[in-house]
Amino acid sequence: MKLAFSTLGVPGLPLPDVLSLATAHGYHGVELRAHPEEPVRPDLPPAERAEAAALFRAAGVEVVGLAGYARVAAAGEDEPVLAEIRELLRLAHDLGAPFVRVFPGAGADLPREEADAIAARRLGAAAEDAAALGVRVLLETHDSHRTGADAIRILGPVGHRHVGALWDVLHTWLGGEQPADSYAALAPHLGYVQVKDVASAEDTTPLPLGAGVLPLAECVDVLTRRDWDGWLCWEYEKRWYEKAAPLAGLLGDGREYLARLLGEAA
Repeated sequence: MKLAFSTLGVPGLPLPDVLSLATAHGYHGVELRAHPEEPVRPDLPPAERAEAAALFRAAGVEVVGLAGYARVAAAGEDEPVLAEIRELLRLAHDLGAPFVRVFPGAGADLPREEADAIAARRLGAAAEDAAALGVRVLLETHDSHRTGADAIRILGPVGHRHVGALWDVLHTWLGGEQPADSYAALAPHLGYVQVKDVASAEDTTPLPLGAGVLPLAECVDVLTRRDWDGWLCWEYEKRWYEKAAPLAGLLGDGREYLARLLGEAA
């Protein structure tokens, strides 16, 4: 497996500094938060896209994916959501990123069957655009569909190889799902895995990997036993928790922790 971190942990940091952190601490890739407040965003001009891609190539670091914010199961018209996904797909293509992350995002007042159908319809429509650009759209286990069992209700009906899953281990844990069950549900669709750690279900302030309660060793063991060889991406949610320790000082120990888990599971 290859190791990456998300720029959610270093909000607003210029790309050269992000890449310096990756190379200094031995990370092979970076997940880019695609948001207007970040250096890489959907409205980035063509010249700046080319410059960003060149920076990654020169550093020998891969763009794991773009973390977008489209909510595919939300109520409303399809076209604004599809337009948002298409923007992300074009940006991913220009940066050489294989994946684009989307959220489910169904409101609590929307019946489950209706939310599932809306999301499947939109992802099915987006799949053709994704295929044309050589990018996969990944539905993250999150919010209204936080477990693998939830996600598969959408992904199963879509049935397209350019639509898959992003396994966020915090949300499947919050949903009460065991890692083996999450993997079993998501395996046919799995793009990559987001790892993190927290103190409890009530306190989700980000912690150094291994300092909290999430079953990271079990997740890595499940992936290793199934010969899965994709990305483990540390999503440290510094942007949402200003008092959390800076990620830069944690990256080295985090990489060593993941490497140790991989070694023990091998």
